[in-house]
Amino acid sequence: MEDDGLGRSLYEALLQKGFPEDYCALMVKRYLRTDYTRTRMLGYLYRYENPSIEDVTDEMLAILSDRNAIMQKKQMEEAQAQINEIYRYGLGVDTEEDEE
Repeated sequence: MEDDGLGRSLYEALLQKGFPEDYCALMVKRYLRTDYTRTRMLGYLYRYENPSIEDVTDEMLAILSDRNAIMQKKQMEEAQAQINEIYRYGLGVDTEEDEE
């Protein structure tokens, strides 16, 4: 496992819970790649003593779902801010009405 920081911590925490090496590596390298998702999973692992592989996988899916919802919300907020800007200042295109 060449990753450092939270990735290494998550990988080791998963190994300590008794999960297979390839499962641990897949979780860290493919699915839980951000500090946010890794921190959430580490918190989950510290709270539960002996979670099953199914429980950890369900938690991973929940974490990814939450992250996607947050990203979509931010995208919608940015789009709404741009729309508000257009309403407030227009498109910046001169029209015949503007010239009069």
